[in-house]
Amino acid sequence: MPSVRTEDRVSREVSITRLFDAPRELVFRCFTDAEHIATWWGPEGFTAPECASDPRPGGKLRIVMRGPDGAEFPVDATYLEVEAPTRLVIESNAVGPDGAVLLEAINTVTLVERDGATEVTVHARATALVSEAAAMLVGMDAGWTQSLQCLDDVLTGAVDRQFVIMRVFDAPREVVFRAWTDPEQLLHWWGPKGFSLTIDEIDVRPGGTWRFTMHGPDGVDYPNVSRYEVVDAPRRLVFMHSGEGVTAEDPAFRSTVTFDDMGGTTVLTMRAVFETAAARDLVQEKYHALEGGNETLDRLGEYLDTR
Repeated sequence: MPSVRTEDRVSREVSITRLFDAPRELVFRCFTDAEHIATWWGPEGFTAPECASDPRPGGKLRIVMRGPDGAEFPVDATYLEVEAPTRLVIESNAVGPDGAVLLEAINTVTLVERDGATEVTVHARATALVSEAAAMLVGMDAGWTQSLQCLDDVLTGAVDRQFVIMRVFDAPREVVFRAWTDPEQLLHWWGPKGFSLTIDEIDVRPGGTWRFTMHGPDGVDYPNVSRYEVVDAPRRLVFMHSGEGVTAEDPAFRSTVTFDDMGGTTVLTMRAVFETAAARDLVQEKYHALEGGNETLDRLGEYLDTR
């Protein structure tokens, strides 16, 4: 695999800040303890079956990420600075199947206590050493954003009581975000296969309400109410979702939809978090929510392809 001349190498920097509702010491351990790292490291759908960490200056960190298709992505790293529980600087290399270094990066992690919570900022600068690795730089922002969301899922316990569905759409995230918030566009794709939609009210702002009815192919109507909590165009939507009323048989859940840019395409992740795992399982058994969510995103993809 040919290397790139030093003057022609491509570099990229990203900086991401995230607030975690957990003590700083715990969050620091999640970045340095191998058992903790293995529970969250990597983008959505990835696992870390191999992880070893020696968190001291000069100590080594090795993580082997495994993708949804089974492909493995080894990362060899060295701790340059370790100031518990406030700061880490890590030099890392992405390694190819032949052991050659494809990409090198310097990752700086700072942790600030915020009234018992922890504000984490990750600043990453990466350089592609071979031409084929330039594509990896495109996914840096999405990769770190999704990894930090996975860490939040572990810290809050949401990982055991949620549904997560992800898609990549060949459209800019501004376009995909509008498809989620424009009532005229929602009518074209919202709902599983064979469903249609009536929108009674939609006010896309924090505190606003989206009230709608889904009409099933068997003639059954499903009234729904969503209340927006976060509207961060074109990056993120958060809303509480329920049926006509919240009951033990129809529990509410919080939906978070993120729109990550990846070189002009959009990585969309839809996450539905329930109060308990039992509530999640009930909704799946009664409404086949996971299948319905997948069909809904299939319809969104078909709609975007026509635009």
